[in-house]
Amino acid sequence: MNILEKIKTNYSASMNEMTVAAYLEECKKDPNVYAKPAERILDAIGEPEILDTRQDPVLSRIFSNKKIKIYPAFKDFYGMESTIEQIVSYFRHSAQGLEEKKQILYLMGPVGGGKSSLAEKLKHLMQQNPIYVLKADDQVSPVFESPLGLFADYTEELEEEYNIPSRYVPGCMSPWASKRLREFDGDINRFKVIRLYPSIQEQIAISKTEPGDENNQDISTLVGKVDIRKLAEYQQSDPDAYSYTGGLCLANQGLLEFVEMFKAPIKVLNPLLTATQEKNYKGTEPIGAIPFDGIILAHSNESEWAKFLNDKKNEAFLDRIYKVQVPYCLRVSEEIKIYEKLIRESSLKSAPCAPKTIELLAEFSVMSRLKEPENSSIYSKMRVYNGETLKETDPNAKSIQEYRDDAGINEGMQGISTRFAFKILSKVFNFDSEEIAANPVHLLYVLEQEVIKMMLPPETESKYLHLVKSVLASKYAEFIADEIQKAYIESYSSYGQNIFEKYVIYADHWIQNNDYRDPDSGEIFDRSILNAELEKIEKPAGIANPKDFRSEVTNFTLRYKANHGGENPRWDSYEKIKNVIEKKIFTNTEDLLPVVSFNAKSNKEDEKKHKDFTRRMRERGYTDKQIRILVDWFMRVRKTMA
Repeated sequence: MNILEKIKTNYSASMNEMTVAAYLEECKKDPNVYAKPAERILDAIGEPEILDTRQDPVLSRIFSNKKIKIYPAFKDFYGMESTIEQIVSYFRHSAQGLEEKKQILYLMGPVGGGKSSLAEKLKHLMQQNPIYVLKADDQVSPVFESPLGLFADYTEELEEEYNIPSRYVPGCMSPWASKRLREFDGDINRFKVIRLYPSIQEQIAISKTEPGDENNQDISTLVGKVDIRKLAEYQQSDPDAYSYTGGLCLANQGLLEFVEMFKAPIKVLNPLLTATQEKNYKGTEPIGAIPFDGIILAHSNESEWAKFLNDKKNEAFLDRIYKVQVPYCLRVSEEIKIYEKLIRESSLKSAPCAPKTIELLAEFSVMSRLKEPENSSIYSKMRVYNGETLKETDPNAKSIQEYRDDAGINEGMQGISTRFAFKILSKVFNFDSEEIAANPVHLLYVLEQEVIKMMLPPETESKYLHLVKSVLASKYAEFIADEIQKAYIESYSSYGQNIFEKYVIYADHWIQNNDYRDPDSGEIFDRSILNAELEKIEKPAGIANPKDFRSEVTNFTLRYKANHGGENPRWDSYEKIKNVIEKKIFTNTEDLLPVVSFNAKSNKEDEKKHKDFTRRMRERGYTDKQIRILVDWFMRVRKTMA
């Protein structure tokens, strides 16, 4: 089936019509026919995947070995596991008929934190399951009401005959349906029932309301108003003279999104109180109560919430709100996924992006959102929040729970937004007029300039500039030095392997207190000479306890050889010795500067080495232009690394 046929099939399938009697028989066979909005959206969300974090060392540290629920429907919402679980809990409790069914789901968080994206996702999920709507003659109920509203006064008989629990029956029928029932002399069989799919586009059971001008906005944005064009034909109090265009009218049996709800005057919000508690509301004309059985989803930022919260006149309203905080992402690995998703959905997806660019931006964003810890660095805190263990590298680093307890529940509600970060990324990709590409050097420059342009409070600006110029720049200097050095070394792998094998032989003889005879030169190394040779490799890496380190590496090698037929392990297969050997290889950076620089070369050998170096850098993911930029930057800052 091609796309054109699929659209036609889906459209015709959604317009099924039946009698009220047939509808009740369907209800008897399938409870989903009369399901509440919360039940339908739960069904669309689907069952979660249970993730046992004990099986993953990183996740076990982040989630304290708990089992967490992952919902495939929200797979593109990274680092929001807690927020999504709270939202799903709201729908679950509402579907069970608990207090949440009478409450407004309110998302509170900073700008660009994902509130609107979550709202859009929930509206799309609401479209997946159909609703059943009352129809009279050729007119569908203007408030998309359930046919069960016709039986509001006969709930016991309905439950006895059709097994429909009374809590599924609306408390009243609409004025529109009431008028038709009178015209039909009480003959319910003259009504029809139509199956419709909620639609964002057509505003069927899904609507969106925004606050307007404080001076002229009234409750009609929610409850509708009289249609003056019909007053020539109907009286003002006639249900057919009424325009059911308010948000509550259109969102019945579905979802009403109220954007920036607390910017609206309280008088505009009052209809929400009766709509949530009594499941009906009054119109602007004396036409009778209008039923509402839907979900109200509101969102705004923290300042609007605080202003509303501190006004004592709003206590009744506050008691009817189910608040879910939507903070910024505080895990670098998840923040990177957000940027990668944004890039994939743009024309930048095929543009070159040098290694570490996106990671540096994610680190800056996350650190800007963290509360400064006491007796620990913010960089270490960021890494701990990302699930890393820093026992061996930072003795002052605390556990993730200690950091969280110290920060309080509002951490992540301030800082750089994802929206701002992507604007930074856009400028970085377009920074060079000759090449649409991104690299960390341009990123650091653009970040510094944009922070200054933001005109932040002095304390905040100072913090952000420190993160860019000191923390990120120094970390990247170490990274690019490592990249350049690895690309410089000819036969890097075999060179490292030779050092590793020699180290293991020396360490084994030193531990056994045996002399070692060099098979090539015949020279004999006693224990003191062996120790001196081992220290040449260990000292550049700052090994504090060489005796234990030598035993550990030797034991690892012997176990590996025993399990692999006497074959030596690769020098980089054991992280600890790998780091030590890299430090040994790269002790003297001055040797590589004439080769890696783009100055004129004094001999053909250096020219060949330079071409080999650039080729290996390209293999590592850099463009020719980026190699030149990064090498020039490295040569400028290398003295500060000493």
